[in-house]
Amino acid sequence: MAVQVALLRAINVGGTGKLAMSDLRKLCESVGFDCVKTYIQSGNVIFKSALPEGKVKAKLEQALAAKMGTTSSAALVRTAAELRSIVKRNPFKKEAPQRVIVLFLDETPAQNALAGLRIPGGEKVELSGREVFIHYPDGMGRSKLKIPFDKTGTRRNMNTVQKLTTMAEELGPEAGRGPRRVT
Repeated sequence: MAVQVALLRAINVGGTGKLAMSDLRKLCESVGFDCVKTYIQSGNVIFKSALPEGKVKAKLEQALAAKMGTTSSAALVRTAAELRSIVKRNPFKKEAPQRVIVLFLDETPAQNALAGLRIPGGEKVELSGREVFIHYPDGMGRSKLKIPFDKTGTRRNMNTVQKLTTMAEELGPEAGRGPRRVT
């Protein structure tokens, strides 16, 4: 079984999509995911599943829709190896990790997808694969930056991405670290 991480959109943000993480763990277990763990209250869940990404996403979104009574919660799924790659690809490694945001997307946008983007402040934006990296030097709350993928993606700061990567790797050798030595 592969270790996967689901990043849920519209969960416990701005008073919408209220879902206790204990309920999220139970929901994931009920659809057949193993070793389920959550991280903070914003819809981050780590688990093992033999299903490919598309089926994990569909199963989780269907269960969330039934539980929440809405289809506004989307699940963006990554493997431990993909999270590790995101941490390595971070173009803003020298910046404070809480000011670097990763916008996760389901599909890889065209390379020129951000060509007409207006940057109103000192923000920096880079597209890399299915992720958009954004550095907010003055904090995200003060920024007037409008990213075109905000309605379909979900954001996490680099502190969260790094923690999720560590948690995913701790679930076992199938997370891509190789076999663990037992002494």
